Amino acid sequence: MPQRTPANKTRANRRLPATDPWPSLLAARPISQRLLHWYDRNRRDLPWRRHADDPYAQLLAEFMLQQTQVNTVLNYYERFIKRFPTVGSLAAADLDDVLTLWSGLGYYSRARNLHAAARRIVEQHGGTVPQAVDELMTLPGIGRYTAGAIASIAYGARAPVLDGNVIRVLMRLLAMTDDPKSPTARSRLWECAESLLPRKRCGDFNQALMELGATLCSPRAPSCDACPLRQSCRAHLRGLTGRIPPPAARARVLSQRMLVAAVRKDHELLFVQRPASGLWAGLWELPCEQVMDGESLDKARGRLQANLPIRCRLSRSPIGIVTRQLTHRRITFEIFTGTARDGHRPPRPWRWMSPSPNRRGGTSRACEAMIELLEARQALANPAKTIKKS
Repeated sequence: MPQRTPANKTRANRRLPATDPWPSLLAARPISQRLLHWYDRNRRDLPWRRHADDPYAQLLAEFMLQQTQVNTVLNYYERFIKRFPTVGSLAAADLDDVLTLWSGLGYYSRARNLHAAARRIVEQHGGTVPQAVDELMTLPGIGRYTAGAIASIAYGARAPVLDGNVIRVLMRLLAMTDDPKSPTARSRLWECAESLLPRKRCGDFNQALMELGATLCSPRAPSCDACPLRQSCRAHLRGLTGRIPPPAARARVLSQRMLVAAVRKDHELLFVQRPASGLWAGLWELPCEQVMDGESLDKARGRLQANLPIRCRLSRSPIGIVTRQLTHRRITFEIFTGTARDGHRPPRPWRWMSPSPNRRGGTSRACEAMIELLEARQALANPAKTIKKS
């Protein structure tokens, strides 16, 4: 008697069209019930979830969580909300103080947008975070996803969310093999996210989707056996989980070489504030110049020295190197030291500041690594060393 092929194996071998119809999946209300039940029993104890009815707490959390993992955000969030407990206190703060507290978290445009959004909330909304998605989206740094998260979690609005974790969960539920960045796929995913929303507890449901993607439905080796939606997941049933979402094409990484001037005056270093736009905008950094293609080290070092606002002579060779890996860029910083020959106060955007972490003004992680190297080099008579920061 011939053996029967298991039903699951038959489904796994069935090729899935890229435009597989899905309204029947969205009509299955048990999906939201199963997910909420799982979330109630398994959700992580995160500080902003203890204040789900505080719109400012959600606003701050969503800004910090953009392109940043939860574990990285935790300490920053606790310190930030302790220093600026209300939207009014944040709006009244100086931007330098905000950037100082944000230092090391990266993507500093978020801090500037958060500060600008707080000021607009105070000026135009009486200090109350707006409830409507459309109103939230008029604030700096807030798009559809962030607006939906704040509105649904803080106010219970029936608004969908679509971040990286949710996209992965929904694509696997629907067995979508499209490029998730294409306009057609993105529109379809937004429609799916909205159709799955329950009538009540929309904020919890959105957080449950994000939690599922962050904990079980991971990019690699997802824990399908523990997933509350595995019975409805088409990618799981058809053996496509490892292929969805399709891998993104790797962008070319460009190399960039920078020369840095670490100029001392007594116990202070010379810092310069970066422009209001571009990489590390608005942060205080050690002065630097890019080495142009074909340019000699001596010529680039001379240009760096000539552009300083004070008189000094830089060392002939670098005392150390710091590397910084950005998304599509790898920057090598070669650090030259010098001592100021005069004590006058440099004009803005230059400033003498202590290398201590308690200095006033935000700095990048790359700059912090340079300061660490300088301190180690001063304390130990070691040859120049390299510190790598990812």
